[in-house]
Amino acid sequence: MKYKYDKQTDIMIIELSTEKPDFAEQEGDIITHYTKENKPVEIEILNASKTTIDMLKAMLPRQAAIA
Repeated sequence: MKYKYDKQTDIMIIELSTEKPDFAEQEGDIITHYTKENKPVEIEILNASKTTIDMLKAMLPRQAAIA
């Protein structure tokens, strides 16, 4: 797995596989790229500086998120 972040566009790309994607689906600020067999090969996170923090807050226990 590889990842890269472009500060100018605020996009993070997480490469899960070296396979080429055939299609993508977007849910909010997250775009997942898949092969024909529906295997995820890449994840793009738009507005990454905000989106990743929001994702982390959602994973933390409520008390830790408030602190």
